[in-house]
Amino acid sequence: MNSQRLQRNDPPRPVAYDVDGNPLYAEPPTAPRASSTLYDVSGKEGAPHYHAPRPEANLPRMSSEVRRRHDESVMAFPNLNLSEQEYIISVVRRHPIGMLPAIVMSTLMTSIVLALMFNYDYIFDLLHLPASASGSFMLLCMALILAFVLGGYVSVWVYTRNMFYLTNESVIQEIQTSIFSHTEQTVSLMNIEDASYNQRGVLQAMFNYGSIRLSTEGDETTYRFSFVANPKQEIATLNNAVEDFKNGRPVADD
Repeated sequence: MNSQRLQRNDPPRPVAYDVDGNPLYAEPPTAPRASSTLYDVSGKEGAPHYHAPRPEANLPRMSSEVRRRHDESVMAFPNLNLSEQEYIISVVRRHPIGMLPAIVMSTLMTSIVLALMFNYDYIFDLLHLPASASGSFMLLCMALILAFVLGGYVSVWVYTRNMFYLTNESVIQEIQTSIFSHTEQTVSLMNIEDASYNQRGVLQAMFNYGSIRLSTEGDETTYRFSFVANPKQEIATLNNAVEDFKNGRPVADD
């Protein structure tokens, strides 16, 4: 492969002359200016090939409305990892009815322990326990009450931490199974193949809650989210967002 480089170097030019026309001094040397360079690279058959730098990609500019909604989403949900032009469209939370088992159980057990505390003298007489053990009995009852209240609070906290976010680019699901177990799943709207909801039983129909299901293309991964309030409306919003995203239209909120 032969390479030729063509450059032009001009000699210094005189800037003043005497009466006889002889140059007095020349222009002082200056830093060389950048000159265009041509590379001639011959191919296998002698045909020249010219290389040019790759043009930079023209990234779409972020509108003021997108910037505003992105900033609001970041402030409202700092735990989410949103892209530069991504913002929240809908937040799907679980229906409050799913908290009832934990609340009922915690309240029931706390009530039983309180009943034992207020009737400790009858229990002591029935079990023939010494009166000196009343202090230990009260401490045990208070510890049980604290444990049941904390257990109910933790159960409700874990339940409400499970959330489902719809953005203008993806779907984000946060899964909380315990205090120290947290999982975040993200799937692009482009990869969603099917989205549906399911309502079964009298309670789900009466209180308008159910479950939603998403399936993706390729690996056919299935995402499920239960105890969703108004699942029909949430799936309609999601399907509209997927259709807009795949067709290159701005994702609408409804």
